Amino acid sequence: MQRMGMVIGIAPEHVAEYKRLHAAVWPAVLARLAASNIRNYSIFLREPENLLFGVWDYHGSDYDADMAAIAADPETQRWWTFCSPCQRPLDSRAAGEHWAMMECVFHVD
Repeated sequence: MQRMGMVIGIAPEHVAEYKRLHAAVWPAVLARLAASNIRNYSIFLREPENLLFGVWDYHGSDYDADMAAIAADPETQRWWTFCSPCQRPLDSRAAGEHWAMMECVFHVD
């Protein structure tokens, strides 16, 4: 298992909409995440900085293939049409990233 963290900005005028969307994530989107070996997924909001911090546990053996399966899923793509306009990717993110991946510097069970 690999615990992974990521960060992205959120437009302040879209915070309420983002919360509403994530209060009832579509079952097909959740199923795709599970099929792609994502477990224990949480998103946290930090205001007034308007940052979203995501953390999940990846239980697979081919991360790139699992992420490609998520990206290719039509229902996930439709979900993203609602979520992506709310988000503000960081200028410092790596090429090809939407959410900027973070380095884990401490963890305790």
